[in-house]
Amino acid sequence: MSNTERNPEEQILTDPGYTRDGLSPGIYTDESGVSLLEPRHVPLGGPRAMTVRRTLPQRARSLVGAWCFLDFYGPDNVADTGGMRVARHPHTGLATVSWLFTGRIDHIDSEGNWATVRPGDAVFMNAGRGITHSEHSTSDTTMLHGAQLWYAFPDHNRHSDPSLDVHRPVPVHGEGWQARVFAGELLGCVSPMKTRASISGAELRLEPKTTLDIAVPKGHEHALLRVEGEVTVNGCLVPENHLAVLDTGYSTLRVTAGDDPVLALLIGGEPFNEEIIMWWNFIGRTHEEIETYRAAYQAEMGFDSPEPNSPLRERGMPLGAPVDGDLFDQLRDTHYDDGRVFPQFGTFPPGQPDPLPAPALPNSRLRPRQ
Repeated sequence: MSNTERNPEEQILTDPGYTRDGLSPGIYTDESGVSLLEPRHVPLGGPRAMTVRRTLPQRARSLVGAWCFLDFYGPDNVADTGGMRVARHPHTGLATVSWLFTGRIDHIDSEGNWATVRPGDAVFMNAGRGITHSEHSTSDTTMLHGAQLWYAFPDHNRHSDPSLDVHRPVPVHGEGWQARVFAGELLGCVSPMKTRASISGAELRLEPKTTLDIAVPKGHEHALLRVEGEVTVNGCLVPENHLAVLDTGYSTLRVTAGDDPVLALLIGGEPFNEEIIMWWNFIGRTHEEIETYRAAYQAEMGFDSPEPNSPLRERGMPLGAPVDGDLFDQLRDTHYDDGRVFPQFGTFPPGQPDPLPAPALPNSRLRPRQ
């Protein structure tokens, strides 16, 4: 899924960056010590824009482990919202993780992968050095309900080759609860999904009045997203649609359902101790990297003229012509002057909707926020 905000805020992701005494808007602390992140509503675009609820990133809390982005949506009647219609767009330095409760989504990417995301499927798109993809709800979907998360790649593997991994986790059960572990290790279940950072993730379903104790690594951060039903975590009542964040130091998470069944997502991971810049759909390390990624994407999609270090410059590529077909074949084994593979954002099958243009960079330099 793309971050479709027209003026995306720069995010410099280091430590959580907040104190108990001075939280930014959107974050507050329960008396139990658990931080609560309030979602903001973001339209995905179009005349009947499907709206998502975004809890990560926030100005004062950008990361839970390596998890850096969490959108969730629905349940939406597709006849009213138009469903998900996100045209081709780029990513770098991260993996997107798609998880559905209801409905289906068709995924196409520039590595030649086609996949239909179904409820219970974990679909990890590893962007690495660069990828483009599109996401559209299927024609037979009437209700759409799900989440998409991103996690950042550590520096040592962020330039890896892009790929797509799909896994359907087998549910684990206990008295009054069920879980599907789609990343890492939780509740005695180890996901076979290979991840580029030390993370965990699971869908939790609890019957009314059920309490579930989850053993977790004391050195990891965790967050619980309330999707349906009243739920508490470690004594903190999680408001509707909020994300409850627990910092390191906990060895057990106690999740308790109220009078109704509970549906929740639990994510966690080792603290991500690297400074990274997140802007639009790119993750990099410097302003110059983000600028380079944007310029390459805009030129490869035909929106802007190629940069001087681009193989396209020699071929006189016309505007409005994404790098596909014959031109790709001619330039297949070439590189940018700095060694990046060309085209960085791959090619797409014919007959697809036009790609999304990147927003303009801000006038000021992308730099850490205080």
